[in-house]
Amino acid sequence: MIAFLLKRTLGAVLVLFAVSVLVFLIFFRTPGVDPARQIAGRQADPQTIAQIRADFGLDKPLPEQYVMMMRRLVWDRDLISYSDRGLVLPRGWCESRAGDRLTGRRAALVWLLMSLGGGVLSAVFRGRMLDPLITGLGLAGVSLPVYWLGAVVNLLTQDTFHDSLFQWLPALGYTPLNQDPLKWFEQLLFPWITLAMGMAGLYSRVLRSDLIEADRSDFVRTARAKGLSESRVLWRHSLRTSLIPFISLFGLDFGALMGGAAVLTEEVFALPGVGNLTYHALSRFDLPVLMAVTLYGAFAVVIVNLLVDIGYAVLDPRIRVP
Repeated sequence: MIAFLLKRTLGAVLVLFAVSVLVFLIFFRTPGVDPARQIAGRQADPQTIAQIRADFGLDKPLPEQYVMMMRRLVWDRDLISYSDRGLVLPRGWCESRAGDRLTGRRAALVWLLMSLGGGVLSAVFRGRMLDPLITGLGLAGVSLPVYWLGAVVNLLTQDTFHDSLFQWLPALGYTPLNQDPLKWFEQLLFPWITLAMGMAGLYSRVLRSDLIEADRSDFVRTARAKGLSESRVLWRHSLRTSLIPFISLFGLDFGALMGGAAVLTEEVFALPGVGNLTYHALSRFDLPVLMAVTLYGAFAVVIVNLLVDIGYAVLDPRIRVP
């Protein structure tokens, strides 16, 4: 197990290094992109541009620029935005923490409970009335665009039924947990549900199919022949095997959402987050902010997938064998 963990960790470090080099080359060596001219402004004279290039180290060799940029981003943490001259990391950290409230542990918990419950119930009651009902709800969740679903949720909760059913719901926005825990929960409740509905539909369908396939396997028939109860067969044998594809999907989607893929949900519900920060940095072509959030997204995806690999090894010991 230790050798397996070391191998996966080394692979994750190498991937992060390769991504950092690629991101640096894309943002700072793309033809037609001159960070010094962007900082100086459109009307700047050549002497000013040359001075800025020297001050920011943009006149140094490419490897030295890369090392300097990574040092300022990771070690010194004093990388400056080109648009407002503010520090990139403090703002990015605040946005990532706020975004984690939406796409992180709480939304993932809702999403996992909905998908696990739907997938297990649909598989257990397959062929009965509950199965097509769960299937239809899942297909509806997958088919509805998140920005449309969020707009409908806002219309119902903030306008149509706000004075009757949703008087307790505050206005759109984000309140930090340490300021008002109740308002924090109320403002994030419907974003959690909206984000979870699209994910849970697909996951429940995948889990249902894998559970039905596992139910026909030899090891499940053997477990039943030994006299084990149906609940024990389901939870200890069928579900454990069926969770491997489920975890694969979860790792990919969760890492992407942590990296800023929930930008539409953040925009609809007026929430800060990495996706929102990326959108505004892209509109201003703020290269340091774009590089920071891109590396943050890559870091999130790599770390989550490393945890997924560990989950594989826990669920199926055969995966640990080289």
